[in-house]
Amino acid sequence: MPLMPIEAVPDWPQRLARQDAFWHGAVIDRPVVVMTLPKPSASCTWPSPRDYATHRDRWMDTEGVVRHAVAFAQNTEFLGDALPMAWPNLGPEVFSAFFGMEMEYSAETSWGIPNLLDWADADALTLSKENGYWKKLLEMTDALLDAGRGLFYVGMTDYHPGGDALAAFRDPAQLNLDLLLYPDQVKRLLDRVTHLFFETFDFYYEKLVAANQPISSWPGIVSTRKWYVPSNDFSCMVSDAMFEEFFLPGIREECRHLEASIYHLDGTGALRFLDRLLEIPELNAIQWVYGAGRGRASDWLDVYKRCQAAGKGVQVGIGIDELDTMMEHLRPEGIWMSVGVENVAQATYVLDRVSRWT
Repeated sequence: MPLMPIEAVPDWPQRLARQDAFWHGAVIDRPVVVMTLPKPSASCTWPSPRDYATHRDRWMDTEGVVRHAVAFAQNTEFLGDALPMAWPNLGPEVFSAFFGMEMEYSAETSWGIPNLLDWADADALTLSKENGYWKKLLEMTDALLDAGRGLFYVGMTDYHPGGDALAAFRDPAQLNLDLLLYPDQVKRLLDRVTHLFFETFDFYYEKLVAANQPISSWPGIVSTRKWYVPSNDFSCMVSDAMFEEFFLPGIREECRHLEASIYHLDGTGALRFLDRLLEIPELNAIQWVYGAGRGRASDWLDVYKRCQAAGKGVQVGIGIDELDTMMEHLRPEGIWMSVGVENVAQATYVLDRVSRWT
């Protein structure tokens, strides 16, 4: 099936090809380099701000989401391998909300209100396509697909299945106790949630493919491969043994369900699981998020080297002043790099420099 072209990006097929090659540590002509710049303000038109009675109203405003997606695509220069994309975002616990969990919204994020108060009710916890959050995500996806024709690609939302889904149902502190008190119930629900996630993912994957879209999501990768982002932010709160017993099997299943995958390793508390993750044959890459106040990408070269030594790719975001350090210590194979630049001249320099990375 042909892919939708991006009218303002003549070399969009080459950009996609480089990102496809990233998954397998291949370099067509250079590693993936993504850079964006705002267009001159005189040429930009942004939608007028709207007043909302509540934060929830703003998050749920499909028309507002579409207007901003269109404006961002029109008002941004996409340089290197960057491609315009937008994804419907109802917060990181929206997958759990499909099971009847309610969400609270602030200006910047959202969180769930635990809805599994007794393990005796676990079997009644089920995903429904009649759920209001499911319907809203579907509405936003369809609206973005309609508005984005020729202008931007449409991506997957930020799902958090597995341990993160159960932490939302139960509350993280309570789930910690459950691992000790109700281990069998936890494992049964994890297995059921994982397979319902596969059904959810495949539903949206097939919708995007039918609309001639490559696959994209919040990490910014745009690829023709069936890929996604396994993660478990809750894992920072558990022991190595519990991570391996309860959560690693589901992460392996997620990787096997996909053609390509990048694990979202969030925070120094999760770094101790890196070696076990690198042992998953089907896992292609690591996105290491070290957190605010913990340095820059170039301060974590040892982590990136461990990933590359295991044959995995890495996604890194750097400043232009870090470029030489990264090129000196890492191999170009399996690099997906976003670089912060201030003007087109800097972007041109970055592409020239990276093109000579061997």
